[in-house]
Amino acid sequence: MWIFLKNSFLSIVQKPDDIDTLTVRARIKGDIEAVFPEAKVSEGEGTDYRFRARIPREIVAKAMQEQVMTLTASNFKASVSERHRHDAYMGVWSVMYDFQEGYEAGRSGQLNGSSHG
Repeated sequence: MWIFLKNSFLSIVQKPDDIDTLTVRARIKGDIEAVFPEAKVSEGEGTDYRFRARIPREIVAKAMQEQVMTLTASNFKASVSERHRHDAYMGVWSVMYDFQEGYEAGRSGQLNGSSHG
């Protein structure tokens, strides 16, 4: 699961046979600690996400609930103050917008019986 926050981008996964603990991963130093200040973050070069921490599922769930309960931004993109992060998020936004437009066009083509290879 990818989580985009105004000060953190996280990838959260469950490793096989690890039901009660989630692996929280980040590409940028400090992103995990921004949401989980008590986390023991390890750094590993040569992995797809350079930073990672194993955090109990319950703590991850509570942190995500806190993010939702304290949300006040009416425009997420405008709430991201760090320029490099904002620009990266805009890149993702743009790709997903293009996907939306292509997906809808493909679905309407399927409804009309045409095929988009």
